[in-house]
Amino acid sequence: MGESLCLVAAADGRSIGVAQWGDPRGTPVLSLHGTPGSRLSRPPDEQALRHAGIHLITYDRPGYGASDRAPGRRVVDCVGDVEAIIEALGIARFAVSGRSGGGPHALAVAARLPDRVALAECVVGAAPFDASGLDWTAGMDAENVEEFAWVRQGEQVLHRELARVAAADLERMTADPAKVFSDDWQLADADRQVLARSDVQRVWVEAMREAHRPGVWGWVDDDLAFLEPWGFDVNEIRVPVTVRYGRQDVLVPAAHGAWLADHVPGADVVVDDQAGHLVGPEVTLARMAVLAAGVGQTE
Repeated sequence: MGESLCLVAAADGRSIGVAQWGDPRGTPVLSLHGTPGSRLSRPPDEQALRHAGIHLITYDRPGYGASDRAPGRRVVDCVGDVEAIIEALGIARFAVSGRSGGGPHALAVAARLPDRVALAECVVGAAPFDASGLDWTAGMDAENVEEFAWVRQGEQVLHRELARVAAADLERMTADPAKVFSDDWQLADADRQVLARSDVQRVWVEAMREAHRPGVWGWVDDDLAFLEPWGFDVNEIRVPVTVRYGRQDVLVPAAHGAWLADHVPGADVVVDDQAGHLVGPEVTLARMAVLAAGVGQTE
């Protein structure tokens, strides 16, 4: 099938860049990319998606890739865009998965579209910044801590610094796709093993080039939204949700996953003691197959 860009109109007239992968007649699974990221973030083996009967849908959050920016957006505002996408594609029920920065957005979709979402998954997703009893940056890599310090200094500083980081990242990845993260990051060994794979590197570089093609406003607005009220409460969620996280994660520390596990009603919790922030494509594909099967069971 390959990526076929589709532009969907949001309720306010913005364009949303959407891609579809795998089996177009398969079970719909909406995958929400991380921060930064784009609609090109997906499992590398599309044939495996087809064989699994998965109709994978991805989209650029506002300001990334082919999606127009929505200044001042909140996490919950993704729900309107998702509604526009599923209506345009003629999808009645679907599963939603969000990893890292996509995790809070997947929870918002689960909370506000209970009649359309069969089940949801939050993978290494962040907890709300004002989460009670959580030291939000404890256990984060120093690079992440510095990034969120820029957020507190305001949009202008954040944009300037992220533009600098993005330019350096793209230059480094172009020279050596194995360097998707700089050596400054103190990643878990498990993360380094995933990033050593050429198929992972290929998709990561494609996704980041597209993410930053229009600039870094998508990244800016994601970061700003994470530290503001999300616009919904996770205890609103009534659809089945799986919360997954790794004990060795230094990008979104395990304490975030543990907080979500305690506060998302009825959450099924999966903790990998050896994993960090990343997992191999085969694990991601297996999770998506489980989600797709769950959609069929709840119809």
